[in-house]
Amino acid sequence: MKPAFGWKLYGDGGAPPPGEAVRPDERLSWGRTIGLGAQHVVAMFGATFVFPVIMGLDPNLAIMMSGVATILFLLIVNGRVPSYLGTSASFVGAVATIRAAGGDTATVTGAVLVAGLVLAASGLIIHLVGARLILRLFPPAVTGAVVMLIGFNLAPVVANNYWPYDQWVGLLTMVFVVLATVLFRGFLGRLAVLLGLAFGFALSWVLDIAAGPATVPGPEAGSTVSALRVDLAEVAAAPWIGLPTFHAPEFSTSAILVALPAVIALIAENAGHVKAVEEMTGEPLDPYMGRAILADGVATAVSSSVGGAPTTTYAENIGVMAATRVYSTAAYYVAAIVAILFGFCPKFGALIAATPEGVLGGISVVLYGMIGLLGAKIWLENRVDLANPVVLVPVSAGLVAGIGGVRLAITDDFVIEGIALGTLIVIAGYHALHRLAPPQLRPGASPAGDRAGDAAEEQGTGQAALATASPADGSGEERQRLRRESEEPEPPRSGEPPRST
Repeated sequence: MKPAFGWKLYGDGGAPPPGEAVRPDERLSWGRTIGLGAQHVVAMFGATFVFPVIMGLDPNLAIMMSGVATILFLLIVNGRVPSYLGTSASFVGAVATIRAAGGDTATVTGAVLVAGLVLAASGLIIHLVGARLILRLFPPAVTGAVVMLIGFNLAPVVANNYWPYDQWVGLLTMVFVVLATVLFRGFLGRLAVLLGLAFGFALSWVLDIAAGPATVPGPEAGSTVSALRVDLAEVAAAPWIGLPTFHAPEFSTSAILVALPAVIALIAENAGHVKAVEEMTGEPLDPYMGRAILADGVATAVSSSVGGAPTTTYAENIGVMAATRVYSTAAYYVAAIVAILFGFCPKFGALIAATPEGVLGGISVVLYGMIGLLGAKIWLENRVDLANPVVLVPVSAGLVAGIGGVRLAITDDFVIEGIALGTLIVIAGYHALHRLAPPQLRPGASPAGDRAGDAAEEQGTGQAALATASPADGSGEERQRLRRESEEPEPPRSGEPPRST
């Protein structure tokens, strides 16, 4: 087993020639490694502080704990899976629901902490049983529906909490982010959200001068006051060097139930990222998939235990590796240390916390929609047959129940609703129908994802399991039958690494 530290110098420390790559246990010269670490900081930066702001968490603490989480992750996977852990978007919908029900930041982080422990336990089970367990329990039809629930359940948050306070700033910020995502190239394109934040700040400041105060949220819940959009008083008062605000979590059963469905999305996301890294590095990483999921759960629990944000592996940083072909974990340790140092600058956190509501509205419209459509992307990549009632019925029922706000009151104090109820309907309904369906709708005794996992292991390929597994709707078996009849091999399909939000 290779050590987590002690990198070998690659060649003379210079950049690899075309077609060559730097392995995770190798490094370039320390000057180049620091430069690569800076690139990883830039790649993760936008989403890592935007999502804490949207969830009402301390962005300074989130940045700091992302560095701590990354170091924990690299240690647990023994340096075999190079990844950066930034703020997870999978909990945004749950946090909005918890706060709408009267929960505070301590309640939010308590629910996230429990979800992190459940994720860690899931990773441990996967490590002991095998990576195929993921595909058996969460086939693409289920995973896509849960991800879609997480994104589209946030639509009322934009409509009620951000957009009404400054609709024109929200609209113009949204337009800027959309255009920047398409028109900007390279790293600028990856920083479209961060640039949109800066644009919205500047626009709000100009409107304060030209048009005067706007209606903004007041100090009491549900109240409004007339004030300037950009208020930098707390930024001026904040010191340059200091500790972020730590706090202990509190635990509520109803809040925990709301947060738990995000675990499914995180399992799928981590598994997809591990397979993407495997494909790039050419090293078999299935034995480390359970470790990676365990590490993400531990990191989320540690972060939320002090008031920080949930974490997940970032596809943005995987994109940096794909572009540079440098997979050295040394660069990730550099990025983690830089993130921790950012956490010791309260003035930076105060500046982010001063983001006007209209700006958050414009950014959130894009981000929340992108999260929801990632679920549809999972369906498309895996050719899920939505005409099959085994898939169509539980998914449609779960989506309407989760997005529409349907409530299931077990007792006066125990209510399941939103994402939690929708996820429960999708998972229970899908697996029940899969068992009860007639042979023509249920061709195999186990989900086809398991069969795809077996085939991938036999072939020793590095393709992303979640991106190539056949859904349990008969389409995989039908393709196999046609392929046998024609005696023509099916052309391979390469999966694109999934993106973090």
